[in-house]
Amino acid sequence: MRLPRGGWQSLATYALAISTVTATAEDGWTRKHEEGRCAIRGNCGKQGFFGSELPCPDNGLAEEPDKKLREKLVGICGDKWSEGAICCRDEQLNALSSNLKRAESIISACPACKENFFNLFCTFTCSPDQSLFVNVTKTVPKGDKLLVTELDSLISNGYGSGFYDSCKDVKFGATNGKAMDLIGGGAKNFTQFLKFLGDKKPFGSPFQLNFPRPNAEDFPNMKAMDNTPKPCNSTDEKYRCACVDCAASCPELPKVSEVEECHVGVLPCLSFAAVLVYSILLGLLIVAVSGHVAYRKHAQSRHERMRLLQDSAPSDDEDEGDMVQNAGMLDRPQRNYRLNNWCDTAFSKLGRLSAKFPATTIGSCIAVVLVLSLGWTRFAVETDPVRLWVSPTSAAAEEKAFFDANFGPFFRAQQAFLVNDTSPSGPGPVLSYDTLRWWFDIESQVQRLKSVKGGHTFDDVCYKPTGDACVVQSLSGYFGGTFSNVDRDTWQDDLVACADTPVNCLPDFQQPLNPKLLFGGWNKNILDSEALIVTWVVSNHAEGSEAAERAMDWEESLKGLLLAVQGEAKDRGLRLSFNTEISLEQELNKSTNTDAKIVVISYIIMFVYASFALSSTGLSWKSLFHNPANMFVQSKFMLGIVGIVIVLMSVSASVGLFSFFGLKVTLIIAEVIPFFVLAVGVDNIFLIVHEFERVNVSHADHQIPERVAKALGRMGPSILLSGLTETVAFALGTVVGMPAVRNFAAYAAGAVFINALLQVTMFVSVLALNQKRVEARRADCVPCIRIRRADAAGVNGGVAFGSNEDGFLQRFVHKTYAPFLLGKKVKVAVFVFFITIFAGGIALFPEVELGLDQRIAIPSDSYLIPYFNDLYAYFDAGPPVYFVTRELNVTERSHQQQLCGRFSTCNEFSLASVLEQERKRPEVSYIADSTASWLDDYFTWLNPSLDECCVDGTQACFEGRNPPWNITLSGMPEGEEFVSYLQRWIKSPTTSECPLAGQAAYGQALVIDGDRLTINASHFRTSHTPLHSQEDFINAYEAARRIADDISARTGAAVFPYSKFYIFFDQYTSIVNTSFALIGAALAIILTISSALLGSLRTGAVVTTTVIMIVADIVGTMSLAGVSLNAVSLVNLVICVGIGVEFCAHIARAFMFPDTAIMEKAQNKFRGRDARAWTALVNVGSSVVSGITITKFLGVAVLAFTRSKIFEIYYFRIWLALVVFASTHALVFLPVALSLFGGEGYIDPESDGGLEQDLAARRYLLPDDDYDSDDY
Repeated sequence: MRLPRGGWQSLATYALAISTVTATAEDGWTRKHEEGRCAIRGNCGKQGFFGSELPCPDNGLAEEPDKKLREKLVGICGDKWSEGAICCRDEQLNALSSNLKRAESIISACPACKENFFNLFCTFTCSPDQSLFVNVTKTVPKGDKLLVTELDSLISNGYGSGFYDSCKDVKFGATNGKAMDLIGGGAKNFTQFLKFLGDKKPFGSPFQLNFPRPNAEDFPNMKAMDNTPKPCNSTDEKYRCACVDCAASCPELPKVSEVEECHVGVLPCLSFAAVLVYSILLGLLIVAVSGHVAYRKHAQSRHERMRLLQDSAPSDDEDEGDMVQNAGMLDRPQRNYRLNNWCDTAFSKLGRLSAKFPATTIGSCIAVVLVLSLGWTRFAVETDPVRLWVSPTSAAAEEKAFFDANFGPFFRAQQAFLVNDTSPSGPGPVLSYDTLRWWFDIESQVQRLKSVKGGHTFDDVCYKPTGDACVVQSLSGYFGGTFSNVDRDTWQDDLVACADTPVNCLPDFQQPLNPKLLFGGWNKNILDSEALIVTWVVSNHAEGSEAAERAMDWEESLKGLLLAVQGEAKDRGLRLSFNTEISLEQELNKSTNTDAKIVVISYIIMFVYASFALSSTGLSWKSLFHNPANMFVQSKFMLGIVGIVIVLMSVSASVGLFSFFGLKVTLIIAEVIPFFVLAVGVDNIFLIVHEFERVNVSHADHQIPERVAKALGRMGPSILLSGLTETVAFALGTVVGMPAVRNFAAYAAGAVFINALLQVTMFVSVLALNQKRVEARRADCVPCIRIRRADAAGVNGGVAFGSNEDGFLQRFVHKTYAPFLLGKKVKVAVFVFFITIFAGGIALFPEVELGLDQRIAIPSDSYLIPYFNDLYAYFDAGPPVYFVTRELNVTERSHQQQLCGRFSTCNEFSLASVLEQERKRPEVSYIADSTASWLDDYFTWLNPSLDECCVDGTQACFEGRNPPWNITLSGMPEGEEFVSYLQRWIKSPTTSECPLAGQAAYGQALVIDGDRLTINASHFRTSHTPLHSQEDFINAYEAARRIADDISARTGAAVFPYSKFYIFFDQYTSIVNTSFALIGAALAIILTISSALLGSLRTGAVVTTTVIMIVADIVGTMSLAGVSLNAVSLVNLVICVGIGVEFCAHIARAFMFPDTAIMEKAQNKFRGRDARAWTALVNVGSSVVSGITITKFLGVAVLAFTRSKIFEIYYFRIWLALVVFASTHALVFLPVALSLFGGEGYIDPESDGGLEQDLAARRYLLPDDDYDSDDY
């Protein structure tokens, strides 16, 4: 229904159009201003056929009414009119009564506002002293009469401001807004309020009523009406308004104890502490180094003076000392570590068995993988965003289930933005007559649109609160949905008037349209709007139901139509963005499906690199140039293929295992897990092959199974250390409630663990077979072909010409990098540099934001990206929020008082009162609108003065009731009567005559149990402030939680908040604590495992500290790279902990169990821990570079080309930082830290007895070829 514009403004003039006496002057102006004299009286006719009755000027004396007129006046205006002369008659009181009732339906909840409103118009109409404050200023003749067309009315400032103040906060529940928006045009002060009532407008006020400010100069002999207004917080219970309608009546809520961030100046306390501690440590280091240098100079000077006093001939001791070429060996470990020996023996036996019985081992592994892969029969992919990203046990998920079960699933919203921002000059107004005509046609197409599959129309699937009209929030609703109602000349005025007073332009579904929901990018005038917003609301149903399928079918067709309309909009110089309910899920799935080729490319690159890199371990350039045929034998392409196959087997087994137990696969898992396991798995292959090649040189006279046993015996404990810590660290991610993340962690842990098992069994068997092929001079990949021209391998050893030479990388580490790194000055510089980076990372912790912007989770070229951008830029309304009550028997008075807010006996801190108070502090509550309280509107609907609402026959329901309807709740229905009237109210259609009826506004807000006479569930609706960032959404959710908990604590009622977005933000209430707990637990496990397997708490602490530094640096990088903290990044951080250990574990173990043959090559300069740190770098440094760092870098680099922003931000950026920081810490910082703080070493049982060591022992006292006396 569409009412005339200015309908509520006409209320004033209808009340004023009252006089029937002739004027006392020719022009009708009010000449005499004195007590007992009128100014206007009666109606003299209309100016036009469709005009309203205009009053006659009458400056005559007031008259005594007859008895019947007196009774009518008292019935309308109260007992104070029971005596004295008046300036009004019967027909005037009829009009006055009719119009005041219309106002009463809006303001009756506040007795003071109602009293002041009634008093103003009763006094204006009937006061015997009317001429003192009313002055006719303009008339027009009609026949023998004059019609008043303009007049002045003097209202004192005191009464005007008191009147306005009593009404400014009154709420109108049906629109969830303020009554002042309806009766005062949204006035901000009393002069605007009075002006709105008096302005002459088409279809509004028939004459101009001015309210000038009183002054004796302009208005001599006149006196402003100065009745005493009733304040809304009156001490008289008869006039006192409730808190929701009167701010002055509200109790003060306690201040919110915000968790204020600690700052020292502009720096967060954590950042300040990091800088302070770093500065202190740096200062102490500078002092220590300076003192050490000074002491060394002093000692050196003293030593030189002493030598001048002694004989310069060398002593016998000095001669003997010159014979020791390698002083580092004097400090080599002398102890055995029982656990390491046991692990060494166990892995040696495993390697020996795998090498002796390769067919059995390979067959067994394949069989186990096949059995585990049978779980693929239960394979299922999860695509629903809610089930992907929300823990089913979270409070938000449980509350959503309750809300959906009782009130039905939240509406399915289809929203479009029509924006004018394509011009090079910038955004401009989107509204024009031609644009409206085109857009009305688009909306008409949507209404007629039939779905492809079922032929369903919008009318079949839309939400209909009144039972017959669909909800469409569009400016077309202001014009009845028909373009024929849009006048080319007046459409702008019509549109502004409807936006100013939406209740006058109701759409078919009878709910006022808030202009904030329809227009975007405007400040004062909606005609300047840069965006037009349209929302089609579709009913939602249980998942999998036929009705839900119909809705999705229609939405699919709507998506196709709007995609086509985007082209039409572009032709008009406009831009259309949109979203349907099914869009997000489809785009999330599209994001992962389009990146499958990235994983394939990653596998190809890793395979090619692995094959070439593995080949280089046994094939030197000298050997290749000496005899190119060696390439066909020494190549290890087959080993690379087997490594890739093992990765795929481990992924298949992990997926099968967890699918069998019901863990659904996500498409992110399908892409990331293979890549991730490949990056992790190839590392161990490199280490095993590199060590095996060393054993081929050092133990060339042993049989192949023995050589394999020695290689695995040495590398097995390292693989155990890294594999065990990685698996446990990944498994910790399963405690995160988010299913996508939890399942990812489970699949990753399983795949890494299975991959490690296959590597130390199946791969070792293949490695033994490959060595047999090499020694038989058979071609790689085609072993049936024998390469006779290849160099013959040594007897049993299989070492071809030149194959015992170190590669370039290993020579660089051996001769250049390791000696340089372990120089004293370099160690100090390294220590300072990495501590600086660590302090910087910690200082950046507070800058890491929380959240996961949904724009990141979809492809960067998705049509939803512009929609979300427009949503944040133009949609100036917050999402609705419901405060839900559970199992509260509202039929009892005590529970009614816990919830209501507009009656004098409502609890001081009732639900409605608390929400109203919270609305007044939106900066902490994020509540923007008044609460739609069904209980208050229901009780107000029973008011017998609203005789168009609750009616029994021809009489109002509570007419003549004893006690009568009143604001104290005395006599209000309870028990069975409460439920009976409530059921009538909830079915009553909302109309302009009775806007408080419940069908449209509250049809789905209640669950009434008529048998048990109780209310199982109900909700109170309000809305959040506009939310434009992840921080806003998180804060709004936390604020709603706080408010609901406060209400529950004060009233004893079970209350929880619900909004559609809450379910995605519940994780952020505890994610920081969860992050510290998970990473802390992972680090504790690392400390325990590493200390146990390495046999040293000190070395374990060094490794753990290094991992802490790696993670801290990565977190600091997250703040700089725009990576926020959420469940995805949290699991990645836990994964970083595990992989960080993998980088460090091999070097740490090589330090604790140094290879004797390599250690014998240490230069004279290195002693003790320095010698073992040098040995560790020479032994496994090149393997960490080629087998761990480069493989991971290549795998991560591929992700840079993904179309998925979530991959690019949360995987590529974090993992790239991981590779950079983990490799530098493992290869630079860790050796230095071990040389300074590492524990005592142990004998490596696999280091003795080899050919290489035997040869080295024979030249123990001879100079080493690599010896270099330069002081680094």
